[in-house]
Amino acid sequence: MAEIEQQVRGWWARLMAWLRGGQGEQATHRAKAALADLRDSEAGRKAEAAVRDLRQGEVGRKAEAAIRDLRDGEAGRKAKDALRDLRDSDAGQKAKDALRDLRDSDAGQKAKAALRDLRDGQKTRDKT
Repeated sequence: MAEIEQQVRGWWARLMAWLRGGQGEQATHRAKAALADLRDSEAGRKAEAAVRDLRQGEVGRKAEAAIRDLRDGEAGRKAKDALRDLRDSDAGQKAKDALRDLRDSDAGQKAKAALRDLRDGQKTRDKT
């Protein structure tokens, strides 16, 4: 239920931000400028190089192997089984039904439309 509340709060926050208007556009431009500055800075280049070295180095390969072993090992199988049991349980079914009811409700449809308008508005603003 907490997950549903978080989703609704997120939708509500986006809807309210969209209704307030122009502030989002200014914030978007500031964020893009800050990100560009970060990428172009010496610290940004060093961070990118460090991440690249980590991925391609011995440590990165060992980490990937450890994750693969965990996923394919006994603990991974037990976790998958536990998630499957939760999904198929009565509580899991009730949560699915609640999400479906919320999605299909009038409020859910209005929130989806508002988010779609907000998303589509951002795309047109980004192109200009």
